[in-house]
Amino acid sequence: MELLVSVSDADEARAAVEGGAAIIDAKDPSMGALGAVLPDVLSEIRRVADPIHLVTAALGDADAANTVEELARDLVVRGARLVKVGFAGVADAGRVEDIIERLAHACAAVNETSGVVAVAYADQDAGRCIDARELVPRAARAGAAGVLVDTADKRGPGLLGLWSMLTLESWLAEAHAHGLMAAVAGKIGLDDLGIVADAGADVAGVRGAACVGGRIGRVNSERVRALAERVALQRSTI
Repeated sequence: MELLVSVSDADEARAAVEGGAAIIDAKDPSMGALGAVLPDVLSEIRRVADPIHLVTAALGDADAANTVEELARDLVVRGARLVKVGFAGVADAGRVEDIIERLAHACAAVNETSGVVAVAYADQDAGRCIDARELVPRAARAGAAGVLVDTADKRGPGLLGLWSMLTLESWLAEAHAHGLMAAVAGKIGLDDLGIVADAGADVAGVRGAACVGGRIGRVNSERVRALAERVALQRSTI
């Protein structure tokens, strides 16, 4: 399992790199779970992260009026290998599949090694966004590189407070069966890393656990180091 740390600017990216994060994820945490990063900020973050680091970027949520294709292209041009898109307010699975497919083509047109990570929210009621289980086969058919389950409401319960271990393991196994990278996020803390690793997650995404002052605070290299060491310890015991 790899550790992803979400950062809001180049200084936070530097702290995440110094702490040992494997994946540097650019986003604006003040704008929610998938707050879209500004292209200029992404360029600064990419310059801080050395070439061995995978850099990902948040696009926000897409709907009928906002497919975020232009932003996806711009972020890939500026160095994002993967872009993350959510579907708050989009429950139509066919619409979700269409959005993913269009974004995947947009990214590949810029860099054929780039791709899309489709995001579902564990805390959203049916009818408000696509169900995480239904997202998996739709994302695979549409050409996504991976899927992520997260929480939309950062003031509410985290992923492990919403999903049982059985549900998490089943979802991760389904993603792998469809050939997708499977990531988890949503108030994942230091002591949760072993749990999600044992469940089969490829990537654990953190923000608040890496910050002094919570998710709207600042990423701290020592906090990242503690998280990275826990992931490395978990990996060595497998």
